[in-house]
Amino acid sequence: MKVFLGKDAEKFLKGLPLAKSFLIKDAKELLKIKKYPVVMKIISPQAVHKTDIDGIKTANSSKEAQDSFNNFMKSTKTKKMKLTGILIQEYVKGREFIIGIKKDPTFDHVIMFGAGGIFVESLKDVTFRICPIDENDAKGMLSDLKNQWLITGTRGQKPVNTKLLKQILVKVSKLPQKYKKIEELDINPLMTNGKEIKIVDARIATN
Repeated sequence: MKVFLGKDAEKFLKGLPLAKSFLIKDAKELLKIKKYPVVMKIISPQAVHKTDIDGIKTANSSKEAQDSFNNFMKSTKTKKMKLTGILIQEYVKGREFIIGIKKDPTFDHVIMFGAGGIFVESLKDVTFRICPIDENDAKGMLSDLKNQWLITGTRGQKPVNTKLLKQILVKVSKLPQKYKKIEELDINPLMTNGKEIKIVDARIATN
């Protein structure tokens, strides 16, 4: 099974709203950063769950970016990880969702949608449909969530752009038609803040 991460995973997601990013391998390339804050991530086949290895940091200044880069390089060397590079990504604030695709032996590809990021394990609030779906199916998936505050917002937060979110769900559900070898796809988190929706991390496995 082949696993695609970072910029390699993004190749499957053309036409979807991706957070701006670039990959670096040398500290000198930190000069490419024009605006802070940025999110920095270790990209490695051994770093699927980046938070487990302290492989994701937010840098608010060039000094913080330099320190994080140095710490990442030291950490990956100590752990003997195969490093693809360090991803520099625009900082996107918002509520976190997850979208997944899995090849099921009975139903073929199914799409999953739910509370993402830090809420995946704590809320366990997800729903499934058989791929591909249409906008009515997508609307049903949004309604299925028990934690509707993620959709409507809370404490002054704006509601999600549900029209755009439904379009994204429909587009993702059609990816297995284009890439028939997809076994698993995880978009987590999908960041929403009322104004925009951005994919900030993705993992794709093919046979």
